Parts: sequence; C-alpha cells; structure tokens
Amino acid sequence: MTATLGTSRVPFWRDVRVLKWVAQIVVVAIAVAIVVWLYGNYVENSSRQHIPTDMGFLDNPANFQITSNSLSQNAPVRDALYQGFLNTLRVSVVAIVAATVLGTIIGIARLSTNWVVRQLATVYVEAVRNIPLALFLTAGFLVVVLGVFPQVNDAWELAGLAVVSNRGVAVPWFEGSGAGLLLLLGAGALAWFGTAKWRSRVADRTGALPRSGLWGFGAFVVVVGIGWGIFGYSYTLPSLEGRGTLGGIRIDPSFFALFFALTIYTASHIAEIVRGSIQAVDRGQAEAADAVALSSFQRMWYVILPQALRIGLPPIGNQYLNLIKNSSLGAAIGFYDLTLVAKTTVGNGSPAVPVFFLVMVVYISISLIVSALVNVLNRRMALVER
Repeated sequence: MTATLGTSRVPFWRDVRVLKWVAQIVVVAIAVAIVVWLYGNYVENSSRQHIPTDMGFLDNPANFQITSNSLSQNAPVRDALYQGFLNTLRVSVVAIVAATVLGTIIGIARLSTNWVVRQLATVYVEAVRNIPLALFLTAGFLVVVLGVFPQVNDAWELAGLAVVSNRGVAVPWFEGSGAGLLLLLGAGALAWFGTAKWRSRVADRTGALPRSGLWGFGAFVVVVGIGWGIFGYSYTLPSLEGRGTLGGIRIDPSFFALFFALTIYTASHIAEIVRGSIQAVDRGQAEAADAVALSSFQRMWYVILPQALRIGLPPIGNQYLNLIKNSSLGAAIGFYDLTLVAKTTVGNGSPAVPVFFLVMVVYISISLIVSALVNVLNRRMALVER
C-alpha cells in the first residue's frame, strides 16, 4: 500500500512573500502617518500665530536689491527667487566646466613621469581637498578679492578690455537680446556636436584620426560667425565712470570668489577620480598605442582618456551634484544665489517653511535632472560587449 502525502499550503501569516508585502505597507503607513502628523502640527501652529501656509508670498514685494542686478525693490518675491535661481545656475555651470578641465589636467599630472609636476599635483590635491570649503571660500574672498583687487579709484584697466576693482571685474559683453544670443550659441553647440559625431563615424570607417574637437570647434565658429553677421550683434567695452563702470558686464566679486572656490575645491576631487580611472585602464591599451607609434599626447587623448572617462563618469557626476549644492555656501560671502535670496525673503517677513520648501524642491529638481543627464551619458558611453 502506497501512502500518498498531501500537499499542504503554507498559512499566509507564515508566507515569506506575504510578510514582505505587509512589512513594506506598514513602513509606508508609518512614514505617511508621521508626515501627516507633522503637517497637521505645522498648519495648526501657523494658524494660531497667523502665519500663512500657502504660496501667496510670491506676489509680495521683495523689498531688497540683488547685487549686480537691475531688479527693482518693488518687484515680487517670485522674480527675486527666479534671479537667485539663475545666479545659482550660472555659477554652477561655469564652475562645472572649469573644474572638469582643471581636474582632468591635475589628474593626468598626478601620473606624470616628471617628478616636479607629479609632486606639485599631489600637494595641490592633498592640500585643497582637506580644507573645509566654507573656510576656503571665506579666506579666498577676504584675501584674494578684497585684499588684492584695488579700490574703484585705483581700478586696473587692462588694455581697454577689462576693468578690475574690489567691486568686480567688468569685461566686454554683447548688446541685444539675451535669448537670441543663447539660441545662436545653442545652434553653434549643436553644430559642434553633429560635426564631432560625423568625424567619429568617418574615423570608424576609414581608420583615420577623428580630430573631432578641431572639426567641431571649426563648425561652432562658422555657425556663430554666420549668425553674428545675419543678426548684427555688437558688443560694448567696459570703462570707468565715476565710482563705477560703464559698458560691458560686471562680474560681482562674490561671484568670482565662489566660482574660484568651487572650481579649485571640486577639481581636487575630480583629479583623484581621473587618476584612478586612468590607472584602471588595462596597460595593454597604452602598449598598443606605443606599438602604432602614437605620441604620448595622442596615446592619452585618443586611447587612454576616452576609456578612463567611461569608468570615472559616475563618480564625476556625483561631484557635479556636490558642486551644485555647495554653491549655496555663496550666501556666506553675500552672493545672491537661491539660498541667500530665500533667507533675505524670510527676513523681510515671508513665511519660512513655504519659502525653504520651495528652495528644497528646486535643488532636488536640479539634482535629479543632472543625475538623469549623467546616467544617459553613461549609458551611451558604456562599452557594448558581445
């Protein structure tokens, strides 16, 4: 007689799959309950003290002047926050480009066969990245900008192209619509990108050196030059006028100091990422480049760096995010970025929680957009294995 064993179902309270779902639902419910409780307390306490909780403050007058900006004090808070947002983007974008270039150069110098160059790069990296950025920023602003730059009466005029004083650096700038100029530069950038891609495909098909950068730059110059001739852009040169400057565009000292600090500090971290990424490239790649008689520059530019950047792009992207968030330290030296505009707005009577909630949403949005762009670029640069 053969005994047949019946299959019994596991009770749901012992089923691992059910327990996982229950645990996740409980955690989410607790988190939502905490948020609802905190929000309820905030609304109750705010209503008791007659503090508004909506975004109506955006229509109130700002009642303060943003340095190096023509925004009126009677302009709404919305416009002031927008100008702070633009200032944050400006200093972040320029510092990201400069830090990437400088960090790449320093990272390559860390592996130089020249002892002096290698030691100088090492001292730079080890010294800068171990100094708190806030201290570095404040010291740079006080010593370099306020200590080195002359008073307005003794301003330096550099060949009629720039005026340097403790009120800022005035340089030539374009007249006309800023939107039109941005469109023209955008068209030039697209021409650069398209030409570089075309040269890469030609190189893959023929085996010739792509020289994508040279061809792309040439396309950029041609497109911008044609657009310049069609739309008739002109520029103005800066000059001293009383206790200020006339013409051109003036870069505020706080902008210059923040840009300098963010670039120098972030470049020290990017340099280490570049150094490690270069060392992670297989030695056989360098030997193959030597075998086809490439110079040391060609070996680094065409063989080593493209592969190293594939490895180093994700951590470099993290440094970009850190730089954007570190730009909020500009408030310590009076740079009217989004953070300082928000603090000034709160000091003038706007409700603190809605203001800083809006600022946090903006920073989160910027970080998510940058992270998405880096991820897209990383996927496009990834090696496809068969």
